[in-house]
Amino acid sequence: MPSPSATFAIAVDRVLASEGGYVNDPHDPGGETKYGISKRAYPTVNIATLTEDDARAIYHRDYWQPVRGDELPAPVALVLFDAAVNQGVKTAIRFLQSALKVAEDGVLGPQTLLQARAERDSVYLASRVLRRRIEAYSTLDGWPRYRASWVQRCFDIFRVACQVAT
Repeated sequence: MPSPSATFAIAVDRVLASEGGYVNDPHDPGGETKYGISKRAYPTVNIATLTEDDARAIYHRDYWQPVRGDELPAPVALVLFDAAVNQGVKTAIRFLQSALKVAEDGVLGPQTLLQARAERDSVYLASRVLRRRIEAYSTLDGWPRYRASWVQRCFDIFRVACQVAT
């Protein structure tokens, strides 16, 4: 694994705080989960014995790198990474593309990256991405059960995004 950036360290610490330790919630379609790594997404991983370092490596490889976190303004990278972990990489990228009003193809290519970097207020862009996240959550069957924790998660990552911007 390449040496993680300081922004990744902040982002993954926030995700780990949101995700917590081992759970096996019968209402969660991910099934058995530890540090946010689910058996559904990683069927060959022994979830019960997964270490925090293993989870960090997975997050860096499968979520941070695909959303090109080190190439984005830190506030945007934080909210995009958190969305990728919780709602999927392509979905997270579509939230960013929607917020930027560019073609929503779920691929963080040069045009999306250029537009994100060109934004004058990265915190405001991060808030627009989060608004799309909450709108997407509200359409899910789990909304009545999980809405408070999903919205709190968005507030928590936004607070950190504001802190890294100052």
